[in-house]
Amino acid sequence: MATPTRAVVLEPELKARGVERAPRDGHARRSAGDRLAEAEGLARAIDLEIVHGAILPVSKPQPATLLGSGTVEEISAIVKDSEAALVVVDYALTPVQQRNLERAWNAKVLDRTGLILEIFGRRAQTKEGSLQVELAHLNFQRGRLVRSWTHLERQRGGAGFLGGPGETQIEADRRILQSKIKRLERELEAVRRTRTLHRSQRRKVPLPIVSLVGYTNAGKSTLFNRLTGAEVVAEDMLFATLDPTLRRLELPGGSWVILSDTVGFISDLPTHLVAAFRATLEEVQEADVILHVRDISSEASREEASDVTEILRELGIDPEDNRRIIEVWNKVDLLRPDRDGPPMGRTSDESPVAVPVSALTGEGTDELLREIEKRIMGAMVERRYTIAPDRYADIAWLYDHASVRNRETADDGTIFVDVEMTADAALEFEKRSD
Repeated sequence: MATPTRAVVLEPELKARGVERAPRDGHARRSAGDRLAEAEGLARAIDLEIVHGAILPVSKPQPATLLGSGTVEEISAIVKDSEAALVVVDYALTPVQQRNLERAWNAKVLDRTGLILEIFGRRAQTKEGSLQVELAHLNFQRGRLVRSWTHLERQRGGAGFLGGPGETQIEADRRILQSKIKRLERELEAVRRTRTLHRSQRRKVPLPIVSLVGYTNAGKSTLFNRLTGAEVVAEDMLFATLDPTLRRLELPGGSWVILSDTVGFISDLPTHLVAAFRATLEEVQEADVILHVRDISSEASREEASDVTEILRELGIDPEDNRRIIEVWNKVDLLRPDRDGPPMGRTSDESPVAVPVSALTGEGTDELLREIEKRIMGAMVERRYTIAPDRYADIAWLYDHASVRNRETADDGTIFVDVEMTADAALEFEKRSD
């Protein structure tokens, strides 16, 4: 077994007035201690051995290193004494800052974006997931050639004495990266078309889509397994699963839905990843019902929920649409009796519908299924149709667009059929039959 890489994890705490520590303010709303704990959890997700963790007050960000010179020297001594080979800085470092810190500390430096990319690279199991991660990584790397490549001072000369200096190596490297990016984008566009085709096929058998979303480690995969009996990897680890999974789920009234488990969200999710995972996230956009799973035992539950709603808005989904979104307050079994946590019920500052559950013990899942069914059945209707013998094509249409519950054939060939279908499909069929 390989020896784990020793790592130092640093949480910069920017004190300067008006300074934003990241593109979104969700991460900044948490306490520095909570942010450090999350960064350490991200580091453990790729099997790093954390030898030191620290919160670093930053009164004035330095363009060259972010941190002050005294802090840089202090961390250098810690890295040397602990024999750490990697330093994780929970901040979006510029390429120059990353390069300068690596030189000062004589160790590899990963910022928050790089760390999340490393985790996604480990977790991708399918070809689609691997393509998405590779595309995100290349887009991230394209702006950091100055740091990552050590041979950029070379130039490729032209032929003979008259060829001139030719293109610099950095220009050649950028051209190669751009070529790879274009190739991956074409492959992912093919994936998107295939996924769109699959969705169109599913629409022919109108099973509503229920999609799970939530902050990473909120317990989505555990809940997915509890509801469907699947065996999706579910561990107490950030981004334990990455690739989307779909399973059929029977509701209490006997109707069926397709339950979709998606990648977990996180504050300051790199824009490269949001763009790369567009095909996967389209499953959420197409969902009839969205289950926003929250770890209600987390001290940062409200902040995590805010980060999720922000990403939903970026996907064009209204997080206030209570007809479509159900908040699932997971891990109620971990709530301490003395904790001033969110009350279990309807409140003025929470979603009007919040279902408390424990995916681990199964508590509350029956109520959750009933709530899902209530939303779905509002969009589904039951009909009984009489089909004349010369209208057999209508039977084929119903099998393609509805769930046929019962079928009887009279002696004269007339067919009586009981179906469950969406209200829109019923209206379309009735217009067709006129």
